[in-house]
Amino acid sequence: MHRLVREAIDVQALRKAMADPADGAVVVFEGVVRDHARGKTVTRLEYHAYESMALKKLGELCDEARARFAIRDIAIEHRLGMLRPGECSVAIVVASAHRAAAFDAVRFAIDTLKQIVPIWKREFYEDGAVWIEGGN
Repeated sequence: MHRLVREAIDVQALRKAMADPADGAVVVFEGVVRDHARGKTVTRLEYHAYESMALKKLGELCDEARARFAIRDIAIEHRLGMLRPGECSVAIVVASAHRAAAFDAVRFAIDTLKQIVPIWKREFYEDGAVWIEGGN
């Protein structure tokens, strides 16, 4: 499962939807908006996407994670629109029989998402705003 959403991400509902008795590990990564960056106070973020391409790339990312790691399943939700510090911007849930594969798949998913998925972040400060390149 992979989605772009404009409402708050319900991480617990996403985790619950992934539950299966075959799993010995469920790893949840929750990316949240921090209140500082580049030596400045962050007041808000805005996420924008080329939505059809972002969904395609998220699907490819999930397929690749399933193929590369011994996991049962992976789910990714990424928020679009305006977010305040403390809000969840991305959630990744990986379920597998063993923890090592789940941890490895989560790390691969977030790192790869930032490189290949066309989602852009604009960071707002008290004195202006900047577009942030992937990987931050």
